[in-house]
Amino acid sequence: MSVQMVLLPVFVQIGLTFALLIGMVFGRRKALVSGETKIRDIALGEPNWPKGATQIANCYRNQFELPVLFYALIALALPLRHADLFIVLMSWVFVVSRFAHAGVFVTSNDLGRRSTVWLAGVLVLLAMWIYFALKILLLI
Repeated sequence: MSVQMVLLPVFVQIGLTFALLIGMVFGRRKALVSGETKIRDIALGEPNWPKGATQIANCYRNQFELPVLFYALIALALPLRHADLFIVLMSWVFVVSRFAHAGVFVTSNDLGRRSTVWLAGVLVLLAMWIYFALKILLLI
């Protein structure tokens, strides 16, 4: 697999993270400008943002949890030359699951649907790690 093919899903995942960051900034700025939130209410990190801004912020923060294992896998698989077609295809499935998760998170925030999509991403990532570990340990 080419480096570009392996890294494209990583770049797309990073794009999602930056999009959520920008959405969080705009949501928080709107809350401050409208007066819905006062600076004194959040100055020490208190969680006093409106619901919408909190949803986006929580979704943004979530991009530094499970996706870290994805980044680590790609960072190891690429230089070790174990980033094959399976890893690339599963990377795309994982990234699509992250977009679906973020979509639910910042809209309806339906915990049942959000959890189901999150679990799908976890299982895909787990399969990727098991496959990678077997390739390294068993040299398959």
